[in-house]
Amino acid sequence: MTKNKIMLPMDGKTRAVIENIRPELNAGKYPTKTVIGHRVNVSADILIDGHDYLGQRLWTKHQSDKNWNESPMFGQGNDRFGGEFLVENIGFYSFKIEAWVDHFATWQHEVDEKIKAGLKLEVELLVGIGFLNTILKMAKGSDKEDIKKAIAAFNTPTQYEEATWICRSEQLHQWIEKYPIKENVCWSEERKVFADRKEAEFSAWYSIFPRSAARTVGEHGTFQDVEKLLPRIHELGFDVLYLPPVHPIGSTFRKGKNNSTECLPGEPGVPYGIGSSEGGHTAIHSELGTLEEFKHLVEECKKYDMELAMDLAIQCSPDHPWVTEHPDWFKILPDGTIKYAENPPKKYQDIYPINFESEDWQNLWLELKKVIFTWAEWGVKIIRVDNPHTKSFGFWEWVIAETREVYPEMIFLSEAFTKPKVMKQLAKVGFTQSYTYYTWRNSKAELIEYMTELTKTDMKDYFRPNFWPNTHDINPYILQTGHEPLFLIKYFMAATLSSNYGVFGPSYEYLYHEANTPKEEYKNSEKYEIKYWDWEKRNKITHIYTEVNRIRKQNSALQHTNNIEFCEISNDNMLAYIKTHENGNRLLFVVNLEGYNTQSGIVNLPLQKLGKHETEAYLVHDLITGAKYTWQGANNFVSLDPHILPFHLFRIEDIHH
Repeated sequence: MTKNKIMLPMDGKTRAVIENIRPELNAGKYPTKTVIGHRVNVSADILIDGHDYLGQRLWTKHQSDKNWNESPMFGQGNDRFGGEFLVENIGFYSFKIEAWVDHFATWQHEVDEKIKAGLKLEVELLVGIGFLNTILKMAKGSDKEDIKKAIAAFNTPTQYEEATWICRSEQLHQWIEKYPIKENVCWSEERKVFADRKEAEFSAWYSIFPRSAARTVGEHGTFQDVEKLLPRIHELGFDVLYLPPVHPIGSTFRKGKNNSTECLPGEPGVPYGIGSSEGGHTAIHSELGTLEEFKHLVEECKKYDMELAMDLAIQCSPDHPWVTEHPDWFKILPDGTIKYAENPPKKYQDIYPINFESEDWQNLWLELKKVIFTWAEWGVKIIRVDNPHTKSFGFWEWVIAETREVYPEMIFLSEAFTKPKVMKQLAKVGFTQSYTYYTWRNSKAELIEYMTELTKTDMKDYFRPNFWPNTHDINPYILQTGHEPLFLIKYFMAATLSSNYGVFGPSYEYLYHEANTPKEEYKNSEKYEIKYWDWEKRNKITHIYTEVNRIRKQNSALQHTNNIEFCEISNDNMLAYIKTHENGNRLLFVVNLEGYNTQSGIVNLPLQKLGKHETEAYLVHDLITGAKYTWQGANNFVSLDPHILPFHLFRIEDIHH
């Protein structure tokens, strides 16, 4: 007869419990996100049985550090404790939490209670001597002598009054904090945070088709033509120039104007039909220029404080070299043909999707990694990924991690307009930024609900929104009227609600709105033909681009997304919100959402958040128009005529007497 085996824990003397750690993503499976210069706030529930006091520490290190850094954590109430660490380098930071029963702190509290009750200390001082002897071994400098004196006082009956004073002293409390006696320690599991460069959090994108950059009608635009536009784009205040694919375009089943299956002679095709006899994803479309001219454009962007973003579309035209070299990377139908892309009723015979369930998936992954690394070698540090939600999550997690190992500054923008959980998963596996539903959020309730989800839930720790009022694929219904105030409103909110935003120009500033009704698509879309724009034209929208981008760069409150707070305003056709920064920068935004008629209302400001009180007068300074108004208290009147300007961008300033 065998005895039942008794299973005991590894260390039953450990009493602390650590749980509900923040920031945390999927129980630590994925890293959360931050940027250099930020302080990461870490918190957790830390508790023990009984009434003993806890000791707790936050431990952090960058991936390049050999040693961990220790810092204190502080009580936040209800057994919640928090600490923070400063992010100074790009890359992964690890953090973990340490907790233990702090018997020395517990002793000090109990002794204090006994002294208050008028009880004489006897054995308690002997216990205290034990603690002091322990910390004496850790003490440094003048603390050593002071601790020795305390031990002597505890040991000397004639120094009883001094001993009781030491027991309750701030100095003793500081020793307890400075030289913690850690026994039976509990550790949390490690959690990771990935720190990006600052541009991951703050950017203004401007998208153009380079083939439409020519000044002369009838000419195909080139990289050199794009270079001539850089002063204009810089003047407008944008810092990312995003180009759709710049690779050779296939001729087999090439699409014509408005996605027509008939391509007339001279029609340029769709840049997303990638690949021809000239090459594929690591080749340059010869009509745009040479590889050296492309690299020159990348360098020229830097001279104007801009970066160039490339478009990664993982798909091929029937003429792409991969089709003949690796047919097993595509889905072969029973009749022997390769399956082309479809979105019924639409058919895209000019595009073959990649099959991520290919038996040769390892070589497929390696080849796609090679594409990204090749672009990085060209000097590209930002990649916008077309439809990443139709490719394997596992692939993205792997290739982004591989890229970060060699090119940690690389930014990946996910162009996934799809189901919410799929968009979230792409952010979790590593995408730096994501397109959003902002394009379709227009009412006050919709905007508040969506911004609250993005900035006040766990999404704030890993999902960085990039707001676009339009794209070259999407001509939203709200803009199909061509009504200028609505274009201004959607632009303004994109640039002020989110610290990352972009526009597809120049169609946006020129109010191009003709649609393929009832679809949210552009009629005569630039995807299928070359456009010729008046690049010298200036109007109200280009003026607002310039002013808003200037204000964004000068006001740190606009360089973050999660610092938003909505204000009550007595009109559902108006939206009001504030953004503040720890440096004292305080901004108020008021928007007329309706866009056709003057809207008025009383805005209620959170005075405490703004550092004001009810009887205090202060200035609201419109940074776009220059107008200044004196307000007092929380409730103030605002009126906006959309035909003059449908929004205010106020900086809240003190009145100096």
